[in-house]
Amino acid sequence: MEEKKTIAVWFSCGAASAVAAKKTIELYGDTHNVIIVNNPVINEHKDNVRFLKDVEKWLGKEIVFAKNPKFPNCDIVEVFDKTKYISGVKGAPCTRILKKEARYNFEYNNHIDYHVLGFTSDEVERSNKFIKYERENTIPILINLNISKNDCFDILRVANIKIPEIYSLGFPNANCIGCVKSQSPTYWNLVRETFPDVFEQRAKQSRRIGARLVKRKGKRIFLDELSPLDKGGKIKSWECGIFCDTK
Repeated sequence: MEEKKTIAVWFSCGAASAVAAKKTIELYGDTHNVIIVNNPVINEHKDNVRFLKDVEKWLGKEIVFAKNPKFPNCDIVEVFDKTKYISGVKGAPCTRILKKEARYNFEYNNHIDYHVLGFTSDEVERSNKFIKYERENTIPILINLNISKNDCFDILRVANIKIPEIYSLGFPNANCIGCVKSQSPTYWNLVRETFPDVFEQRAKQSRRIGARLVKRKGKRIFLDELSPLDKGGKIKSWECGIFCDTK
């Protein structure tokens, strides 16, 4: 009997990747070995852990963890201090080290035939970019099913799964609190308002390293130079899975 091929679903504690995992199991669970993999990061909201456990029950599958053995604490603050780099034209080292390199390590130790990520029908360009530059053997399951990010929220509501608390605070995704890929004054002032300790930590570390994380009127400034009254446009949804946009 031919051995089943393996599909790895990369679950990021976000609504889209949760639904992607569910749909993958529904469509391929009988014919493939489906594994759900998470890259843990301790800087995410604590309610993400609750959400992960709820999703595990919903899927009927244990979620396994993929870590970078060089950074077992899975802490972005540690990554920034050791690399002396936070964010810029090279992207963010937290994603590269705690997500991308952790995936490579997992792939090295576990044979994977196909990958599934939480790219929704709103993100065709990002999905195509990942397939072109990262892994051709990716199944864009939510795009194939024409499922949007809002559809994912609706699916979870019907399943009686409370979405991660971070969404209810006005953040567009379940990334780390104080995501360094954002340059938005609106975003950083929301962090300042809801998690002042994280804002202060990012401000001090970015000043020490020399990273101007926020853009005000087209000019990059340090977080400690940002006025609480500064505003930008709508907060961009920076997804932080195993693929990091560099724009």
